[in-house]
Amino acid sequence: MELSIESERTADGMAVITVAGELDLYTAPRLKENLLAVLEDDILKIVVDMAGVHFIDSSALGVLIGGVKRLKPRGGRLVLVSVDENVNWIFQITGLNSVFDIFSSREDALRSLAA
Repeated sequence: MELSIESERTADGMAVITVAGELDLYTAPRLKENLLAVLEDDILKIVVDMAGVHFIDSSALGVLIGGVKRLKPRGGRLVLVSVDENVNWIFQITGLNSVFDIFSSREDALRSLAA
């Protein structure tokens, strides 16, 4: 499955990275490129909207964890949007649901960052 990634900045200084497709060993580098580009712009609040993701593997999880590690010392936050049961199950069985705030909608994720 082809991967689609779009990045946008919100009016209040946040970034949303929208991902659709499969996040695996072959596509994770594209996610990393987009995440690093946002981090280089000194944006400290990031939503990774994975509502269109139906598969994620350890390489993509590593990219997301790397984003959190880069943001945390600077007082930043990365939150996720995920609605797929299989993807959410991966976060649960790996214990990463305690590392990431995971929301069922982009609006809820943005609201949490604005608070």
